[in-house]
Amino acid sequence: MKRKDIYNPDSNENVNDRKIFGGNPTGIFELNNIKYQWAYNLWEMMLNNTWFPKEVDMTRDVNDYKNLTPAEKTAYDKALSQLIFMDSLQTNNIIDNINPYITAPEVNLIFVRQAFEEALHSQSYAVMVDSISQNSAEIYDLWRRDMMLKSKNDAIAAVYTELSKNPSEHNLVKAFFANQILEGIYFYSGFTYIYTLARSGKMLGSAQMIRFIQRDEVMHLVLFQNIINTMKKERPDLFTEKLKQEVIAMFKQAVELEVAWGKYITQGQILGLTDDIVEQYIQYLADDRLSAVGFEKIYNVTNPIKWVNDFAKFNDQKTNFFEGTVTNYSKGSLSFGDDF
Repeated sequence: MKRKDIYNPDSNENVNDRKIFGGNPTGIFELNNIKYQWAYNLWEMMLNNTWFPKEVDMTRDVNDYKNLTPAEKTAYDKALSQLIFMDSLQTNNIIDNINPYITAPEVNLIFVRQAFEEALHSQSYAVMVDSISQNSAEIYDLWRRDMMLKSKNDAIAAVYTELSKNPSEHNLVKAFFANQILEGIYFYSGFTYIYTLARSGKMLGSAQMIRFIQRDEVMHLVLFQNIINTMKKERPDLFTEKLKQEVIAMFKQAVELEVAWGKYITQGQILGLTDDIVEQYIQYLADDRLSAVGFEKIYNVTNPIKWVNDFAKFNDQKTNFFEGTVTNYSKGSLSFGDDF
């Protein structure tokens, strides 16, 4: 598998011949004719969801942070440090590791936009850190000092590193699933710790920032679910029993990592997040993501903290991302949760 040419005037590829990867694009973004309508719909939705971190008022969080219990402060710092790593990784991964092999221009658009949003999230975390910490380096350097965090980061990055070192169709499809896990399990888990504090009336500015970030991450999750489902139709030969077993192993490892991490940072001292709840919620997320791409559930558990879905919503608008039209999308208008 080779990276696409950025300019390929010898190509005669028409719109019906486009492929998500493995195509022969000219390099010209001809967007009046598109093959993947879901991609263009998603692009427009992402544009309409544009926001900026400085719009969020973090004033109250300064005092709230000082009054957190030691356990709450530890959970907040470590959850934030983990989120910082994941958005940093994604900004580079999307542009340098995934998009060079994507050959449908309407899908290229989304990846460029996603990379922008991941970078915007990094700025968001900087605003959060600057608001609550007298020494921002303490949070940014936590991954160097906390070996639990470091080992988890290494595991998350492993699949992307594998694609970088050995680019193949098999490894690219695995990377699509790894992105689904990152966007739909690891991020969701990290957001939950912030929402839990906000539910008790603490760190409300942080929770509002996370709402905006999560709304973006929902779009990213939907992107990879659409790509995987599209590839299952276009390239069923890639979805071998070997791939299926590797994907299941990836999900199981993700659940083990995130459950261990959740128990580690909460230490059973965060109201509303017992060890059993943490474990069941992560298992629920994994099952939900697997079901979305046609895989069987592994754990068959219910969502033990349904309040998170309602707490994260801007409003109750429901959206069908697979329809061919887009209407009424604006800043603060998109709901998310079980529907995706």
